[in-house]
Amino acid sequence: MLKKIDRYFFRQYIKTFFFTAIMFSLIAVVIDFSDRLDSFIKNGVSVRDAIFSYYLHFIAMINGLLWPLFALISVIFFTSRLAKNSEIISILNAGIPFRRIVVPYMAAATFIFSIHLLANHFLIPMGSKIRIPFENKNIWKNVDQTRTRNIHLLLDPKTKLYISNYRQRDTTALDMRIEKYDEDGQLIEFIEAKKASWLGPPDRWQLANYRIHRFDGMQEEIIERPADQIDTTVNIRPDELNRVKNQQQLFTSPELQRYLNNQRSRGIGGTRIFETELYRRTSEPFSIYILTLIGLAVASRKTRGGLGIHLAIGVSLGALFILLSRFTMTFTNSESLGPIVGVWLPNIVFSAVAIYLLKIAQK
Repeated sequence: MLKKIDRYFFRQYIKTFFFTAIMFSLIAVVIDFSDRLDSFIKNGVSVRDAIFSYYLHFIAMINGLLWPLFALISVIFFTSRLAKNSEIISILNAGIPFRRIVVPYMAAATFIFSIHLLANHFLIPMGSKIRIPFENKNIWKNVDQTRTRNIHLLLDPKTKLYISNYRQRDTTALDMRIEKYDEDGQLIEFIEAKKASWLGPPDRWQLANYRIHRFDGMQEEIIERPADQIDTTVNIRPDELNRVKNQQQLFTSPELQRYLNNQRSRGIGGTRIFETELYRRTSEPFSIYILTLIGLAVASRKTRGGLGIHLAIGVSLGALFILLSRFTMTFTNSESLGPIVGVWLPNIVFSAVAIYLLKIAQK
């Protein structure tokens, strides 16, 4: 009998969850379409492109953000109905402990967690590689989403790079300046070039109309070649200059890890947003477990307000969870909190809330 009840709870959770996800996705698409319609018409976007280059991946992105909240709403919705019909009480009266009821809920949460984890680490970033360029071309067309002017980069702990303007179409940098420092942080050499063109791997660039300044104490040596060109190695590739807004969303997790390893090996900072994104992709799916337990604890009691009061409590807790998540994310990106602590702190706080609510529910 218990296995039948387990299957029943499992099916109810999964059915309600995906119904909730589909309904919210449709609402999100309708709202977004009404907002983007003028841009689509103005830029001549076909129905096929709108569906397959944008909305297919937009739906995945929205669901990736909201699946934990959908889990909470789904659990409250069907568990409240079971409590109203006294089904939960009947199961408890049959001698089945409350903690045993948790098992099918957690099994269903594991199923949803697995899909969400796979989507966060691979599927959604793969879709973002199509969606974000589409947005930049057809929605944010008049907004510069790429970094092409006044670029400052640290190539390694002793070398800085400045580029006044970078042209993507021919991978050419204008007014490039490379500064080299010694162990004490003193400038020992810098190279200025009016134009630098990418020649290909391994990191080969051709400098035109260049000038080299070398320093030895108070002495300065200047080598000026306004009509000459020189091939040299600069530890940077064009794709590192062509960074777009929300670039961290374009990497699958293995790509993101390789990017971080590369930046760390070069001693380059400024990777906090990328680190936060990597840890977020695991912490958010894990929150499905926590919100499932909270939903079960809130909705398993039969109350006079029924579903309405259960949803009100559940949605309020869900809103607080999202608010805390965004709050800690902001502090993490500003380097006020470590990335692991900042990303996992909401889960830790609400795990304590879930345990407390479960203890109350069992009484």
